[in-house]
Amino acid sequence: MSRVLRVVTIGVYGFDGASFLRRLRHADVRLLLDVRQRRGVRGPEYAWANSRRLQAALAEAGVGYRHHPELAPTTELRRVQYAADDLRGVGRRSRRELAPAYVRRYTAEVLDRVELAPVLAALPAAGAAALLCVERDPEACHRSLIAQRLAGFGVVVEHALP
Repeated sequence: MSRVLRVVTIGVYGFDGASFLRRLRHADVRLLLDVRQRRGVRGPEYAWANSRRLQAALAEAGVGYRHHPELAPTTELRRVQYAADDLRGVGRRSRRELAPAYVRRYTAEVLDRVELAPVLAALPAAGAAALLCVERDPEACHRSLIAQRLAGFGVVVEHALP
């Protein structure tokens, strides 16, 4: 019998620290994979998501933590998305989708170059892993592209929203 691997994608925006941890518990998350380049979030309402505080809260909740900077978009790639957001008149926290140019470049420059076998091997046999970034909606974040790639390996993907 083969194991069913599950990945939940989750963002920071829309949660506070307590509701974020409740959502992880509800999804039976055992390991959080942080795919942010910068592991901080601006604004006092999101201080809980800054790396040290988040790792401490996860440890207390019994959830493992791994940072995967190789899956994070580069500063240059983020600027491509920001320029598209500016053209659309969309704020970074209210974005609903990724720009096609960003998707193409992130896929070619990051996702196609990363060996996912170690990520797949580290997924928990029971429960789920969570891909973490900041955007509320998975379609507005590179974590959806990672999740889509993992789904191609038979991983079951869910999206957790506030």
